[in-house]
Amino acid sequence: MSSFESYHKEHPIPIKSTTSWKYISLITITIIYGTTLLLFQVNSLYINHKQVRLQNINNYQSNNDLINDCHENLFLEPSNENGKIPLTFQAVRNGTFYPNIKDIQWIQTPNSLTDDSGDYIVVDDDSNYYLKSLQNDTSSTILYDLGDSINYENKSYLVESITFSNDLKIALLTCNKVHNWRHSYFASYFIYNVETKEIQPLIFNSIDDNSKIALAIISPDSQKISYVIDNNVYINDISDFNNAITKQITSDGSSEIFNGKPDWVYEEEVFEGDSALWWSPDSNHLLILRSNDTEVPTFPIPYFVQEDANNRSSYPIVEEIKYPKAGFSNPIVDIVIYDTKNEVLKSLSSEDPFYNDKDIDNYNKLITEVIWVGNQQVLVRVTNRESDILKIFIVSCPSDTLEINSIVSRFEDGRNDKSWFEITHNTIFIPKSEKRQYNGYIDMIDVNGYDHLAYFSPPASSEPKVILTSGDWEVVNGAAAYDFVTDEVYYVSTEKSSIERHIYSVNLDGSNKKNITDVELEAWYDISFSKGARYLLLSYMGPDVPNQRLLDLHENSSYEFSSNDDLQNTLDTYDIPQNNYGNITLDDDLIVNYKETLPLNFDPSKKYPLLFFVYGGPGSQLISKSFAISFSSIIAAELNAVVVTVDGRGTGFRGKKFRNIVRDNLGNHEVLDQVAAAKYWINNKGYIDPERTAIWGWSYGGYMTLKTLEYDQGKTFKYGMSVAPVTDWKLYDSVYTERYMHTPEQNFEGYNGSRVHNFENFKGVKRFLLMHGTGDDNVHFQNSMQFIDSLDLNGVENYDMYVFPDSDHSIRWHNAGTIVYDRLFVWLKRAFDGEFDNIYSFNSLKKNMNEIDEEFFINLYG
Repeated sequence: MSSFESYHKEHPIPIKSTTSWKYISLITITIIYGTTLLLFQVNSLYINHKQVRLQNINNYQSNNDLINDCHENLFLEPSNENGKIPLTFQAVRNGTFYPNIKDIQWIQTPNSLTDDSGDYIVVDDDSNYYLKSLQNDTSSTILYDLGDSINYENKSYLVESITFSNDLKIALLTCNKVHNWRHSYFASYFIYNVETKEIQPLIFNSIDDNSKIALAIISPDSQKISYVIDNNVYINDISDFNNAITKQITSDGSSEIFNGKPDWVYEEEVFEGDSALWWSPDSNHLLILRSNDTEVPTFPIPYFVQEDANNRSSYPIVEEIKYPKAGFSNPIVDIVIYDTKNEVLKSLSSEDPFYNDKDIDNYNKLITEVIWVGNQQVLVRVTNRESDILKIFIVSCPSDTLEINSIVSRFEDGRNDKSWFEITHNTIFIPKSEKRQYNGYIDMIDVNGYDHLAYFSPPASSEPKVILTSGDWEVVNGAAAYDFVTDEVYYVSTEKSSIERHIYSVNLDGSNKKNITDVELEAWYDISFSKGARYLLLSYMGPDVPNQRLLDLHENSSYEFSSNDDLQNTLDTYDIPQNNYGNITLDDDLIVNYKETLPLNFDPSKKYPLLFFVYGGPGSQLISKSFAISFSSIIAAELNAVVVTVDGRGTGFRGKKFRNIVRDNLGNHEVLDQVAAAKYWINNKGYIDPERTAIWGWSYGGYMTLKTLEYDQGKTFKYGMSVAPVTDWKLYDSVYTERYMHTPEQNFEGYNGSRVHNFENFKGVKRFLLMHGTGDDNVHFQNSMQFIDSLDLNGVENYDMYVFPDSDHSIRWHNAGTIVYDRLFVWLKRAFDGEFDNIYSFNSLKKNMNEIDEEFFINLYG
């Protein structure tokens, strides 16, 4: 359930090959709502339906019958009164509305800091990689033109991503990925010589071992590649391409000890990625995170359908994950630094402050961010396991000694105001200059309850030198870039609106704040800065059709990069549901944002079904003015329903007072806000049918769905659809859960109240749907099994359940990515058609299971 954050700022960004990009796009399109946090509605969900015309069904039929009935009309595309084609499932699933958004890899040259050339790499439709420069727009050099696959020793390898070194002499080819967890995979890595076009495996003496590499990173000086295999770190010196020298750095890696590679909980909740290695800017040091998972309990996950359908094992495959649940032992984390000049692995002494902190003990510390703040100093951000104590350590590792040491530079305490410190990876290094004697960094701090930027210099400073931003709005994802030449800091903020994203700059002394984008325009922007921050790839992501421009911020000029004119022309031929954005005032003058999607040919004098789409996790945000033809759009168009999303209390980008109210009590205020908002629509809008109301969500949204139904008891929401829900926070991982709930020992009442526990209340709901993948490594299937068992014990039968064999949290194994939305769509169609109103229920015949004789049975043979 981790939030979506930008990862590596100091390492090159991998560029997808065309084949890989198309493949990833299709996968993303089918599963996008299944990602752990489900933090926002994205461009599209591709579901296998067209215009569906189902006659009223008086008798209960199976889902399969209905799905087949839907697909009989799959190729119908009727035009409406204005001559446009109504939006359909099939059109969305086919990628009809998917915008073309290009990625580029900016290249860092020795002069990028003071003379930014704007060099970047972009891939064309034929999988050719071109080097271009914004200082010379006529320059274009092919760096790689071998296509989607390579051959080595008579075997073909699919090239899935390519990362170029900063000197552009070599490229790292990632091939034949094998999925591990959300971000991680194993792959075959090959080194490509750009000049000679030679290829050799990263592990050149074993092609078998080469296919098991878990991670590989090119050093900033382009002379070395660090990689991880079997949880040990290695470095290849590639200064001589044909005679690479390998050095093993760690040797204790195992299923219990992780070096340079995060374990499950650090991958999912802390780094939100698969790397725990950090090169110093001069490449003379490599910091390695070491995780000891010896005391972390294992969780078994059985896999039933991994093999071919015609050749399956009689026994399932059981995989055991080191997974710390709330209240259980976390991995014990530590840092070591490899000195490449002296070829020695350096460690802090046992007397160092890092190991002897009075507030955060070694068994419960979380290392949440690592960033080099110079060639010989590294910032290490540490919190306690409950994430309400923060300390910044500055670790010094001079090259002229074999010793390293640390000091505590900052200490922040969130315990008194029931706050917590979110995990971020947004700190940026500010080098010293003729005007500044010391190095420094820019970090996020709390300014009157809002997240803002502060400049610290020197790095060991306990207080900021300058607070760069302030106001009743928030900076998003920290500082985006720093221009050494102009002394400007660039950032994205919510200053105009919490549901928009605009770009601003401010000088390093806090003066001369400027708008980079037109704040008069409703917009949501994504950004990618060149290494010297002179150039910007500015991606307009909505609410209208996305486009991209390259900006020269020194010359105040811009160039078109992608336009999506074809998509705009396509949209002109379709009738798309209208999205309305705004805010409403609930009880106690609480103002919340909403997005409302209306049916085609909307008539306010009619009565429509109402569907609430919810996530609601702490710090999350679903409502954004970004372009999206989403599942909500499909439901509005195909089922003629009003779809509403409300970001209630606990969600992000509205300040800590709005967010922190959920501390130690998840599933309370968030639920009250969903019910109050639904009542507002029912009582004030005039076009809602109060008997056809539903709520649905995935992951935390699945949890919110169940908690809302539990609280509401069918009075406001008659139906619900819950996908992959947490049902008891004691079953979820420690790092996420304890950040918001503390430990079960510290907060027994909170955990008890936050779990789904009033099972009798579900009898008031007309009907609800539960869906889960049995191979979910994130929200374990155990959650749904314990919930179902409690429903059985309480005689609750007004629900349906669908299980997806071996699917993880995204639900996509063996065609599940299509089926999950087929099931959601058809089930909701039945609900809104009133089909569930006539299903016979035993709930009215017995108040609880205690009234049933334990010896009662039915004779099956009489």
